[in-house]
Amino acid sequence: MDRIAGPVRVGVEAAGRRAFASALDWPGWSRAGRDEASALRALRVSAARYATAIAAAGLDAPPEGADLEVVERRPGTATTDFGAPDVAFEADGRPVDEADAERLSSLVRTAWDALDAAAAATPAALRKGPRGGGRDRDAIVAHVASAEVAYGRRIGLRLSEPGPGDAAATRANRESILAVLRRASDGGPVAGGSWPARYAARRIAWHALDHAWEIEDRGVPAD
Repeated sequence: MDRIAGPVRVGVEAAGRRAFASALDWPGWSRAGRDEASALRALRVSAARYATAIAAAGLDAPPEGADLEVVERRPGTATTDFGAPDVAFEADGRPVDEADAERLSSLVRTAWDALDAAAAATPAALRKGPRGGGRDRDAIVAHVASAEVAYGRRIGLRLSEPGPGDAAATRANRESILAVLRRASDGGPVAGGSWPARYAARRIAWHALDHAWEIEDRGVPAD
């Protein structure tokens, strides 16, 4: 995969309580903050971690210390405030050729691989958050698998809800999603769905990576 040259192009969506900064050419690299400035700081801080995640699949990453260039700003939604990047930017409507489609699908697969690796390397019981909350490992994995059924509908798929611990069903759903993302498209919503392929890849990869990093962080024993 060729490295995308130049500054990292970023889209920012900002709602009342939260903003997301998303690297538009790097599915999965999206971070949140209270406002644009803090979201951009979080994106910069996570650059090395994102590079490590995608390097595991032999993919190039943005150069270390690459500039972030905000090229689009859009109002966020209630989902943005809730904690997920929910806005498709103008850049997400660009046509997807065969090379783009292969790259997008590879990055989504890499995010899933990172989640699987984090789960395999972490005890089932995770440290609780500051208020005693938070899912344990298996509940996080199940949550991601369930969300992918809903994501599938957004790209024209009717996927079956995996049963608890049904890794085979989860893999089958993911292969169906990847088959859609591997198709070239005109940049509009995927046939039968409502999301364009570029946004779908970004949202799906973000969700997997965000929870992979949560598992890693909460799996470290407290000092």
